[in-house]
Amino acid sequence: MPAIKDHWVKENIKFDAVYTGYLGSTKQIEYVADIFAANGTENCIKIVDPAMADNGKLYPGFDTEFVDAMKKLCGEADYIIPNITESAFLTDMEYREEYDKKYIDTLLEKLAALGCKNIILSGVSYTQGKTGIVVYENGTYSYYEHDKLPNSCHGTGDIYASAFVGALVRGKKAFDAAKIAADYTVECIKATAEEENHWYGAKFEKAIPYLVSR
Repeated sequence: MPAIKDHWVKENIKFDAVYTGYLGSTKQIEYVADIFAANGTENCIKIVDPAMADNGKLYPGFDTEFVDAMKKLCGEADYIIPNITESAFLTDMEYREEYDKKYIDTLLEKLAALGCKNIILSGVSYTQGKTGIVVYENGTYSYYEHDKLPNSCHGTGDIYASAFVGALVRGKKAFDAAKIAADYTVECIKATAEEENHWYGAKFEKAIPYLVSR
Protein backbone atom coordinates (compact mmCIF):
# COMPACT_ATOMS: atom_id res chain seq x y z
CA MET A 1 0.00 0.00 0.00
CA PRO A 2 2.78 2.54 0.72
CA ALA A 3 4.36 1.72 -2.64
CA ILE A 4 1.06 2.33 -4.42
CA LYS A 5 0.66 5.64 -2.57
CA ASP A 6 4.21 6.68 -3.50
CA HIS A 7 3.53 5.86 -7.15
CA TRP A 8 0.37 7.98 -7.15
CA VAL A 9 2.34 10.86 -5.61
CA LYS A 10 5.07 10.48 -8.24
CA GLU A 11 2.51 10.58 -11.05
CA ASN A 12 0.62 13.45 -9.36
CA ILE A 13 -2.60 11.42 -9.24
CA LYS A 14 -5.24 12.93 -6.97
CA PHE A 15 -8.65 11.53 -6.07
CA ASP A 16 -11.99 13.29 -5.64
CA ALA A 17 -12.96 10.67 -3.06
CA VAL A 18 -11.26 7.94 -1.04
CA TYR A 19 -13.44 5.15 0.38
CA THR A 20 -12.22 2.39 2.68
CA GLY A 21 -13.83 -0.89 3.63
CA TYR A 22 -12.35 -3.85 5.50
CA LEU A 23 -8.82 -3.16 6.75
CA GLY A 24 -6.88 -6.10 8.16
CA SER A 25 -4.60 -4.44 10.72
CA THR A 26 -3.76 -1.24 12.56
CA LYS A 27 -0.84 -0.83 10.15
CA GLN A 28 -3.23 -0.78 7.19
CA ILE A 29 -5.31 1.87 8.98
CA GLU A 30 -2.14 3.98 9.25
CA TYR A 31 -1.46 3.47 5.54
CA VAL A 32 -4.98 4.65 4.66
CA ALA A 33 -4.62 7.76 6.81
CA ASP A 34 -1.43 8.51 4.88
CA ILE A 35 -3.31 8.09 1.58
CA PHE A 36 -5.99 10.49 2.83
CA ALA A 37 -3.30 13.10 3.41
CA ALA A 38 -1.22 12.51 0.29
CA ASN A 39 -3.59 11.56 -2.52
CA GLY A 40 -6.78 13.57 -2.15
CA THR A 41 -7.75 16.68 -4.05
CA GLU A 42 -8.33 19.87 -2.07
CA ASN A 43 -12.01 18.94 -1.57
CA CYS A 44 -11.52 15.18 -1.44
CA ILE A 45 -14.43 13.34 0.22
CA LYS A 46 -13.15 10.74 2.70
CA ILE A 47 -15.53 7.87 3.46
CA VAL A 48 -14.81 5.15 6.02
CA ASP A 49 -16.78 1.95 6.46
CA PRO A 50 -15.35 0.69 9.79
CA ALA A 51 -15.92 -2.94 8.82
CA MET A 52 -14.82 -4.72 11.97
CA ALA A 53 -17.83 -6.13 13.84
CA ASP A 54 -21.39 -7.44 13.65
CA ASN A 55 -23.98 -9.09 15.89
CA GLY A 56 -22.35 -7.69 19.02
CA LYS A 57 -18.85 -9.08 18.34
CA LEU A 58 -15.61 -8.00 16.70
CA TYR A 59 -14.50 -9.99 13.67
CA PRO A 60 -11.79 -12.61 14.39
CA GLY A 61 -8.33 -11.10 14.76
CA PHE A 62 -9.46 -7.66 15.87
CA ASP A 63 -8.92 -6.24 19.37
CA THR A 64 -9.22 -3.00 21.32
CA GLU A 65 -6.04 -1.65 19.72
CA PHE A 66 -7.64 -2.02 16.31
CA VAL A 67 -10.83 -0.33 17.54
CA ASP A 68 -8.81 2.62 18.89
CA ALA A 69 -7.03 3.00 15.54
CA MET A 70 -10.36 2.88 13.71
CA LYS A 71 -11.74 5.60 16.00
CA LYS A 72 -8.93 7.87 14.85
CA LEU A 73 -9.51 7.08 11.17
CA CYS A 74 -13.24 7.74 11.53
CA GLY A 75 -12.41 11.10 13.08
CA GLU A 76 -10.55 12.06 9.89
CA ALA A 77 -13.41 11.05 7.58
CA ASP A 78 -16.16 13.18 6.06
CA TYR A 79 -18.60 10.25 6.17
CA ILE A 80 -18.61 7.02 8.15
CA ILE A 81 -20.88 4.03 7.49
CA PRO A 82 -21.01 1.84 10.61
CA ASN A 83 -23.58 -0.70 11.74
CA ILE A 84 -24.89 -0.68 15.32
CA THR A 85 -22.28 -3.15 16.61
CA GLU A 86 -19.42 -1.12 15.14
CA SER A 87 -20.94 2.05 16.54
CA ALA A 88 -21.08 0.54 20.02
CA PHE A 89 -17.38 -0.40 19.87
CA LEU A 90 -16.41 3.01 18.48
CA THR A 91 -18.26 4.84 21.26
CA ASP A 92 -17.55 2.42 24.14
CA MET A 93 -21.29 1.95 24.58
CA GLU A 94 -23.11 -1.25 25.47
CA TYR A 95 -24.33 -3.18 22.42
CA ARG A 96 -28.06 -3.79 22.45
CA GLU A 97 -30.13 -6.05 20.23
CA GLU A 98 -33.26 -4.25 21.43
CA TYR A 99 -33.11 -0.47 21.58
CA ASP A 100 -35.13 2.71 21.23
CA LYS A 101 -34.57 6.00 19.43
CA LYS A 102 -32.82 7.49 22.46
CA TYR A 103 -30.14 4.78 22.29
CA ILE A 104 -29.59 5.40 18.57
CA ASP A 105 -29.45 9.16 19.09
CA THR A 106 -26.81 8.72 21.79
CA LEU A 107 -24.76 6.47 19.51
CA LEU A 108 -24.85 9.11 16.79
CA GLU A 109 -23.88 11.94 19.11
CA LYS A 110 -20.92 9.98 20.43
CA LEU A 111 -19.86 8.97 16.93
CA ALA A 112 -19.95 12.61 15.88
CA ALA A 113 -17.75 13.42 18.87
CA LEU A 114 -14.99 11.36 17.22
CA GLY A 115 -14.72 14.15 14.66
CA CYS A 116 -16.86 12.99 11.75
CA LYS A 117 -20.00 15.06 11.35
CA ASN A 118 -21.76 12.91 8.73
CA ILE A 119 -22.83 9.41 9.75
CA ILE A 120 -24.75 6.77 7.81
CA LEU A 121 -25.90 4.27 10.43
CA SER A 122 -27.18 1.03 8.91
CA GLY A 123 -29.41 -1.72 10.23
CA VAL A 124 -31.60 0.48 12.43
CA SER A 125 -34.93 -1.24 13.12
CA TYR A 126 -37.71 0.34 15.15
CA THR A 127 -40.52 -1.86 13.77
CA GLN A 128 -40.68 -5.64 13.42
CA GLY A 129 -40.20 -6.70 9.82
CA LYS A 130 -38.60 -3.38 8.92
CA THR A 131 -35.09 -1.99 9.02
CA GLY A 132 -33.50 1.19 7.81
CA ILE A 133 -30.80 3.81 7.65
CA VAL A 134 -30.27 6.84 9.87
CA VAL A 135 -28.47 9.70 8.15
CA TYR A 136 -26.90 12.19 10.57
CA GLU A 137 -25.58 15.36 8.97
CA ASN A 138 -24.15 18.07 11.23
CA GLY A 139 -26.69 17.42 13.95
CA THR A 140 -29.68 16.77 11.67
CA TYR A 141 -31.33 13.32 11.64
CA SER A 142 -33.15 11.62 8.76
CA TYR A 143 -34.47 8.05 8.73
CA TYR A 144 -35.27 5.82 5.76
CA GLU A 145 -37.17 2.62 6.52
CA HIS A 146 -37.54 -0.36 4.20
CA ASP A 147 -38.55 -4.02 4.37
CA LYS A 148 -36.30 -6.40 6.27
CA LEU A 149 -35.84 -9.57 4.24
CA PRO A 150 -35.79 -12.93 6.04
CA ASN A 151 -32.62 -14.09 4.31
CA SER A 152 -29.19 -12.49 4.51
CA CYS A 153 -26.07 -12.63 2.35
CA HIS A 154 -22.36 -12.12 2.89
CA GLY A 155 -21.05 -8.91 1.41
CA THR A 156 -24.17 -6.74 1.59
CA GLY A 157 -22.37 -4.22 3.80
CA ASP A 158 -19.76 -3.72 1.09
CA ILE A 159 -22.47 -3.48 -1.56
CA TYR A 160 -24.35 -0.87 0.45
CA ALA A 161 -21.30 1.28 1.19
CA SER A 162 -20.05 1.11 -2.40
CA ALA A 163 -23.44 2.08 -3.84
CA PHE A 164 -23.69 4.94 -1.35
CA VAL A 165 -20.27 6.29 -2.30
CA GLY A 166 -21.04 5.97 -6.01
CA ALA A 167 -24.25 7.97 -5.66
CA LEU A 168 -22.60 10.53 -3.39
CA VAL A 169 -19.72 11.32 -5.75
CA ARG A 170 -22.18 11.60 -8.64
CA GLY A 171 -23.76 14.53 -6.82
CA LYS A 172 -26.61 12.95 -4.85
CA LYS A 173 -27.32 14.35 -1.40
CA ALA A 174 -26.34 12.01 1.43
CA PHE A 175 -29.92 11.03 2.30
CA ASP A 176 -30.78 10.32 -1.34
CA ALA A 177 -27.57 8.32 -1.76
CA ALA A 178 -28.40 6.35 1.40
CA LYS A 179 -31.88 5.52 0.04
CA ILE A 180 -30.54 4.41 -3.33
CA ALA A 181 -27.92 2.21 -1.67
CA ALA A 182 -30.49 0.65 0.67
CA ASP A 183 -32.94 -0.11 -2.12
CA TYR A 184 -30.17 -1.52 -4.32
CA THR A 185 -28.95 -3.79 -1.52
CA VAL A 186 -32.49 -5.12 -1.04
CA GLU A 187 -32.69 -5.84 -4.77
CA CYS A 188 -29.36 -7.71 -4.57
CA ILE A 189 -30.66 -9.90 -1.74
CA LYS A 190 -33.86 -10.61 -3.65
CA ALA A 191 -31.89 -11.57 -6.74
CA THR A 192 -29.74 -13.92 -4.66
CA ALA A 193 -32.75 -15.55 -2.96
CA GLU A 194 -34.11 -16.62 -6.35
CA GLU A 195 -31.42 -19.33 -6.54
CA GLU A 196 -31.89 -21.93 -3.80
CA ASN A 197 -28.43 -23.50 -4.16
CA HIS A 198 -26.51 -20.24 -3.98
CA TRP A 199 -24.69 -20.26 -0.63
CA TYR A 200 -22.21 -17.39 -0.50
CA GLY A 201 -22.20 -13.72 -1.40
CA ALA A 202 -24.89 -11.57 -2.98
CA LYS A 203 -25.66 -11.53 -6.69
CA PHE A 204 -25.21 -7.79 -7.04
CA GLU A 205 -24.59 -8.06 -10.79
CA LYS A 206 -28.24 -8.97 -11.49
CA ALA A 207 -29.42 -5.78 -9.79
CA ILE A 208 -27.00 -3.38 -11.54
CA PRO A 209 -29.67 -2.29 -14.08
CA TYR A 210 -31.83 -1.21 -11.12
CA LEU A 211 -28.91 0.78 -9.67
CA VAL A 212 -28.27 2.45 -13.04
CA SER A 213 -31.92 3.44 -13.34
CA ARG A 214 -31.80 5.11 -9.92
